[in-house]
Amino acid sequence: MKKGLLGYYDYTVILTYCGAVLAVGGICQAVNCRFLESIRLLLLAGFCDMFDGAVARTKARTASEKRFGVQIDSLCDLISFGVLPGVFTYQYLHQSIAGLAAAVFLVLCALIRLAFFNVQEEERQNLTDRERDSFQGLPVTSDAVILPLVFVICERQGRCAPWLFPLVMAATSVCFLLKIEIRKPKLPGKVLLIVLGAAELAALWLLGGGGLL
Repeated sequence: MKKGLLGYYDYTVILTYCGAVLAVGGICQAVNCRFLESIRLLLLAGFCDMFDGAVARTKARTASEKRFGVQIDSLCDLISFGVLPGVFTYQYLHQSIAGLAAAVFLVLCALIRLAFFNVQEEERQNLTDRERDSFQGLPVTSDAVILPLVFVICERQGRCAPWLFPLVMAATSVCFLLKIEIRKPKLPGKVLLIVLGAAELAALWLLGGGGLL
Protein backbone atom coordinates (compact mmCIF):
# COMPACT_ATOMS: atom_id res chain seq x y z
CA MET A 1 0.00 0.00 0.00
CA LYS A 2 1.33 3.43 -0.93
CA LYS A 3 1.99 5.83 1.90
CA GLY A 4 0.26 9.20 1.98
CA LEU A 5 -3.09 10.76 2.65
CA LEU A 6 -6.43 9.22 1.78
CA GLY A 7 -8.45 10.86 -0.95
CA TYR A 8 -7.68 12.85 -4.11
CA TYR A 9 -6.17 16.33 -4.11
CA ASP A 10 -5.91 17.49 -7.72
CA TYR A 11 -7.47 20.70 -9.03
CA THR A 12 -10.76 18.99 -9.95
CA VAL A 13 -11.93 19.00 -6.31
CA ILE A 14 -10.62 22.41 -5.23
CA LEU A 15 -13.92 24.25 -5.77
CA THR A 16 -15.81 21.50 -3.95
CA TYR A 17 -13.52 21.85 -0.94
CA CYS A 18 -13.77 25.65 -1.11
CA GLY A 19 -17.57 25.35 -0.99
CA ALA A 20 -17.32 23.21 2.14
CA VAL A 21 -15.01 25.74 3.81
CA LEU A 22 -17.39 28.59 2.99
CA ALA A 23 -20.32 26.57 4.34
CA VAL A 24 -18.58 25.89 7.64
CA GLY A 25 -17.91 29.62 7.90
CA GLY A 26 -21.59 30.24 7.21
CA ILE A 27 -22.61 27.82 9.95
CA CYS A 28 -20.33 29.58 12.44
CA GLN A 29 -21.80 32.94 11.46
CA ALA A 30 -25.35 31.61 11.86
CA VAL A 31 -24.53 30.23 15.30
CA ASN A 32 -23.38 33.73 16.26
CA CYS A 33 -26.57 35.22 14.76
CA ARG A 34 -24.63 37.08 12.07
CA PHE A 35 -27.29 36.27 9.50
CA LEU A 36 -26.20 38.55 6.66
CA GLU A 37 -22.69 37.14 6.73
CA SER A 38 -24.04 33.59 6.87
CA ILE A 39 -26.31 34.09 3.85
CA ARG A 40 -23.51 35.67 1.84
CA LEU A 41 -21.27 32.70 2.50
CA LEU A 42 -24.12 30.37 1.48
CA LEU A 43 -24.40 32.18 -1.84
CA LEU A 44 -20.65 31.94 -2.42
CA ALA A 45 -20.79 28.21 -1.66
CA GLY A 46 -23.55 27.98 -4.25
CA PHE A 47 -21.32 29.63 -6.86
CA CYS A 48 -18.57 27.10 -6.08
CA ASP A 49 -21.02 24.23 -6.54
CA MET A 50 -22.22 25.62 -9.85
CA PHE A 51 -18.78 25.43 -11.42
CA ASP A 52 -17.08 22.50 -9.67
CA GLY A 53 -18.54 19.94 -12.08
CA ALA A 54 -17.34 21.87 -15.13
CA VAL A 55 -13.85 22.08 -13.63
CA ALA A 56 -13.82 18.34 -12.87
CA ARG A 57 -14.74 17.46 -16.47
CA THR A 58 -11.65 19.23 -17.82
CA LYS A 59 -9.48 16.33 -16.62
CA ALA A 60 -9.53 12.69 -17.62
CA ARG A 61 -10.32 10.78 -14.42
CA THR A 62 -10.27 7.15 -13.41
CA ALA A 63 -13.46 5.37 -12.35
CA SER A 64 -12.37 5.70 -8.71
CA GLU A 65 -11.74 9.42 -9.09
CA LYS A 66 -15.18 9.92 -10.64
CA ARG A 67 -16.88 8.02 -7.83
CA PHE A 68 -14.90 9.97 -5.25
CA GLY A 69 -16.03 13.18 -6.95
CA VAL A 70 -19.68 12.14 -6.69
CA GLN A 71 -19.36 11.24 -3.02
CA ILE A 72 -17.37 14.31 -1.96
CA ASP A 73 -19.70 16.60 -3.88
CA SER A 74 -22.77 15.18 -2.13
CA LEU A 75 -21.12 15.32 1.29
CA CYS A 76 -20.18 18.96 0.74
CA ASP A 77 -23.70 19.67 -0.53
CA LEU A 78 -25.11 18.25 2.70
CA ILE A 79 -22.98 20.69 4.70
CA SER A 80 -23.59 23.67 2.41
CA PHE A 81 -27.26 23.25 1.52
CA GLY A 82 -28.54 21.06 4.34
CA VAL A 83 -26.73 21.74 7.61
CA LEU A 84 -26.02 25.44 6.97
CA PRO A 85 -29.64 26.30 6.04
CA GLY A 86 -30.85 24.14 8.93
CA VAL A 87 -28.70 25.91 11.52
CA PHE A 88 -29.58 29.25 9.97
CA THR A 89 -33.31 28.52 10.14
CA TYR A 90 -33.13 27.45 13.78
CA GLN A 91 -31.15 30.51 14.83
CA TYR A 92 -33.08 32.99 12.67
CA LEU A 93 -36.37 31.84 14.23
CA HIS A 94 -34.94 32.47 17.71
CA GLN A 95 -34.35 28.78 18.52
CA SER A 96 -38.09 28.20 18.52
CA ILE A 97 -39.94 24.89 18.18
CA ALA A 98 -41.00 25.87 14.65
CA GLY A 99 -37.41 26.69 13.78
CA LEU A 100 -36.13 23.41 15.19
CA ALA A 101 -38.78 21.38 13.37
CA ALA A 102 -38.08 23.14 10.06
CA ALA A 103 -34.32 22.70 10.52
CA VAL A 104 -34.50 18.98 11.35
CA PHE A 105 -36.92 18.32 8.49
CA LEU A 106 -34.72 20.21 6.02
CA VAL A 107 -31.54 18.34 6.97
CA LEU A 108 -33.27 14.93 6.85
CA CYS A 109 -34.79 15.62 3.43
CA ALA A 110 -31.48 16.86 2.07
CA LEU A 111 -29.70 13.79 3.47
CA ILE A 112 -32.19 11.37 1.90
CA ARG A 113 -32.16 13.23 -1.43
CA LEU A 114 -28.36 13.21 -1.66
CA ALA A 115 -28.01 9.55 -0.63
CA PHE A 116 -30.60 8.54 -3.23
CA PHE A 117 -28.82 10.62 -5.87
CA ASN A 118 -25.51 8.87 -5.09
CA VAL A 119 -27.10 5.44 -5.53
CA GLN A 120 -28.66 6.48 -8.83
CA GLU A 121 -25.49 8.11 -10.10
CA GLU A 122 -23.33 5.06 -9.34
CA GLU A 123 -25.80 2.81 -11.17
CA ARG A 124 -25.92 5.24 -14.10
CA GLN A 125 -22.14 5.43 -14.39
CA ASN A 126 -21.98 1.63 -14.55
CA LEU A 127 -24.13 1.80 -17.68
CA THR A 128 -22.94 4.90 -19.52
CA ASP A 129 -20.25 7.57 -19.69
CA ARG A 130 -22.71 10.23 -20.84
CA GLU A 131 -23.19 13.31 -18.73
CA ARG A 132 -26.39 13.44 -16.66
CA ASP A 133 -29.06 15.67 -18.26
CA SER A 134 -31.76 15.61 -15.56
CA PHE A 135 -32.38 15.14 -11.85
CA GLN A 136 -35.13 13.52 -9.82
CA GLY A 137 -36.41 15.85 -7.14
CA LEU A 138 -35.44 19.44 -6.54
CA PRO A 139 -31.62 19.71 -6.17
CA VAL A 140 -30.61 20.66 -2.63
CA THR A 141 -28.44 23.41 -4.14
CA SER A 142 -31.68 25.33 -4.69
CA ASP A 143 -31.33 26.47 -1.07
CA ALA A 144 -28.51 28.75 -2.24
CA VAL A 145 -31.10 30.75 -4.21
CA ILE A 146 -34.29 30.27 -2.18
CA LEU A 147 -32.93 30.97 1.31
CA PRO A 148 -31.34 34.36 0.49
CA LEU A 149 -34.51 35.47 -1.32
CA VAL A 150 -36.78 34.56 1.60
CA PHE A 151 -34.32 36.15 4.04
CA VAL A 152 -34.34 39.47 2.14
CA ILE A 153 -38.16 39.45 2.00
CA CYS A 154 -38.45 38.71 5.72
CA GLU A 155 -35.91 41.38 6.63
CA ARG A 156 -37.79 43.94 4.54
CA GLN A 157 -41.22 42.99 5.83
CA GLY A 158 -40.25 42.06 9.38
CA ARG A 159 -43.51 40.59 10.59
CA CYS A 160 -43.65 37.78 8.01
CA ALA A 161 -40.51 35.96 9.26
CA PRO A 162 -42.17 33.82 12.00
CA TRP A 163 -44.56 32.15 9.54
CA LEU A 164 -43.12 32.65 6.03
CA PHE A 165 -39.60 31.43 6.74
CA PRO A 166 -40.41 27.98 8.20
CA LEU A 167 -43.22 27.49 5.68
CA VAL A 168 -40.97 28.11 2.67
CA MET A 169 -38.13 26.00 4.06
CA ALA A 170 -40.51 23.10 4.80
CA ALA A 171 -42.02 23.32 1.30
CA THR A 172 -38.54 23.36 -0.24
CA SER A 173 -37.57 20.32 1.81
CA VAL A 174 -40.59 18.38 0.55
CA CYS A 175 -39.64 19.25 -3.04
CA PHE A 176 -36.25 17.57 -2.48
CA LEU A 177 -38.06 14.22 -2.24
CA LEU A 178 -40.79 14.61 -4.86
CA LYS A 179 -40.60 12.18 -7.79
CA ILE A 180 -40.37 14.91 -10.40
CA GLU A 181 -37.83 15.14 -13.20
CA ILE A 182 -35.97 18.44 -13.47
CA ARG A 183 -33.82 19.12 -16.49
CA LYS A 184 -30.23 20.06 -15.78
CA PRO A 185 -29.83 23.75 -16.69
CA LYS A 186 -28.01 24.52 -19.93
CA LEU A 187 -25.91 27.64 -20.47
CA PRO A 188 -28.87 30.10 -20.54
CA GLY A 189 -30.23 28.60 -17.33
CA LYS A 190 -26.84 28.83 -15.64
CA VAL A 191 -26.47 32.45 -16.73
CA LEU A 192 -29.91 33.20 -15.28
CA LEU A 193 -28.93 31.57 -11.98
CA ILE A 194 -25.69 33.57 -11.88
CA VAL A 195 -27.57 36.81 -12.52
CA LEU A 196 -30.12 35.93 -9.82
CA GLY A 197 -27.36 35.09 -7.36
CA ALA A 198 -25.53 38.33 -8.15
CA ALA A 199 -28.78 40.27 -7.65
CA GLU A 200 -29.28 38.60 -4.27
CA LEU A 201 -25.70 39.42 -3.27
CA ALA A 202 -26.36 43.04 -4.21
CA ALA A 203 -29.60 43.06 -2.19
CA LEU A 204 -27.76 41.61 0.81
CA TRP A 205 -24.99 44.17 0.37
CA LEU A 206 -27.54 47.00 0.46
CA LEU A 207 -29.36 45.38 3.37
CA GLY A 208 -26.14 45.30 5.36
CA GLY A 209 -25.17 48.87 4.59
CA GLY A 210 -22.52 47.98 2.03
CA GLY A 211 -20.06 46.13 4.29
CA LEU A 212 -17.73 43.52 2.82
CA LEU A 213 -19.24 40.65 4.79
